[in-house]
Amino acid sequence: MNILSLLTGFACGIGAALLFMYQWRRQQLQSFREKEERLQLFVRNAEEKSETVAREIDLQAKAERLRIEEQMKEKFSARQEELDRLKQRFDKREEQLDRKFDQLDQRENDLERRRAQVEQEIRTLESRKEACKQREEEIDTRLEEVAGLTAEEAKTQLMAGLQETVRREGANFLKRSEEEIRENADRKAQEIMATAIQRLAGEYVAERTVTVVAIASEEMKGRIIGREGRNIRALEAATGCDLIIDDTPEAVVISGFNPVRRQVARQALEELITDGRIHPARIESLVRKAEKSVNNEIREAGEQVILDLGLTGIHPEIVKLVGTLKFRTSYTQNVLSHSVEVARFAGVMAEELGLDFNLARRCGLLHDIGKALDHEIQGSHAVIGGQVAKKYKEHPLVVNAIWSHHFDIEPISVYGPLINAADALSAARPGARRENVETYIKRLEALESMAMEFPGVEKAFAIQAGRELRVMVAYDRVKDEGAMTLAGEIATRVENELTYPGQIRVTVIREMRATAVAQ
Repeated sequence: MNILSLLTGFACGIGAALLFMYQWRRQQLQSFREKEERLQLFVRNAEEKSETVAREIDLQAKAERLRIEEQMKEKFSARQEELDRLKQRFDKREEQLDRKFDQLDQRENDLERRRAQVEQEIRTLESRKEACKQREEEIDTRLEEVAGLTAEEAKTQLMAGLQETVRREGANFLKRSEEEIRENADRKAQEIMATAIQRLAGEYVAERTVTVVAIASEEMKGRIIGREGRNIRALEAATGCDLIIDDTPEAVVISGFNPVRRQVARQALEELITDGRIHPARIESLVRKAEKSVNNEIREAGEQVILDLGLTGIHPEIVKLVGTLKFRTSYTQNVLSHSVEVARFAGVMAEELGLDFNLARRCGLLHDIGKALDHEIQGSHAVIGGQVAKKYKEHPLVVNAIWSHHFDIEPISVYGPLINAADALSAARPGARRENVETYIKRLEALESMAMEFPGVEKAFAIQAGRELRVMVAYDRVKDEGAMTLAGEIATRVENELTYPGQIRVTVIREMRATAVAQ
């Protein structure tokens, strides 16, 4: 009985073990199948993702290729336009050369014809000369017989009598010739200037110290001001300009003496109004964006002007300064337009005088380059401009013309006086500059009367449109060292008491005159 129960128990144990092994093996197979299914699913997902990534890479490559193609097309179009402009210029120059060659051929034919005529006249004159010589010998013989004098004796008497007459007539002739030459020179200069004016018709842009920005509604004023004024303070701090928000309907006034900053403030404010999101962080971002835009506008304006005038080899920093003149005015005359006009005037007059056309234009365009920096550097704009041109390796004649166009130094070539004349033409044309005549006259009178108040001053003259004050002092009352001190005292008083644009040079002249009377 015990053996049977043991066998039964052993059989049950073996059965249970076999059943456990079977269930364990079944679970292992099921786990392997699940892992295999997950692995297949992972592989399928990986394949799908790789296909998606491949398609995205392909699309990006196509988009990049299209973008590069568009850029290349734009560059090609720009280069093609530039080539077309150059071709037009070359064609025009070729036509001009053809006309000149035709004129030269015609002149050469005329000269040949005139040379033949002159040779014929010379032969005729030679024959007449021989006849006159024979006639002269006959007359001399008869005169000697009648006068009872030899030819040498008569010549001596005649020379003695004619010397005084010739001397007197020569002096009168020289005087008349000098007057005639002076009149002709003045008339020729007027003709050249008149020709330059007639060949150029310029437009003028009047700028002020304020800019007005239109707004859609009065509600926008409150948003521009912001809570406790934080928005308007942020905008004023970022741009350096004052914003005036008053009762003027649907308008905000930007005030500032720096036109570049006013332009930045105007663009930033317009962008803020259009966007509608007005807060300090957004203001700073848009001001930086506007500064980049204005800098690009300055650079493009300078490059366009230089391209229009046909100039080359100008330093990029000077190009930037030229573009900055777009936002500068002098007596409401836009300085960039004025500089372009002076360049064209100088070029026309240089052609009339047979000078270098391009060099004259270069001098004219850069003559007021110092006005782009005269708020940052002390000194006359002519001196500043000359120093800038010298710094960036401009031609020595250009540097001297800029430096001397207001005669701060002596010109070393004809281009200095030429630029001075072109500058005066552009500034003095009707409508070019606006200044109250009464204020202008009062300023000149104040200059002269102020100088006359100093002891020892005999006369005072305000010249060059009030840019220079010449003071004549008494020789016996003011010494040489006193004249230098007097010039400084007058200049100091002018600075303290008068308001004027630019600089005023004070020149004190002490002259000694010695007079004697012959009885």
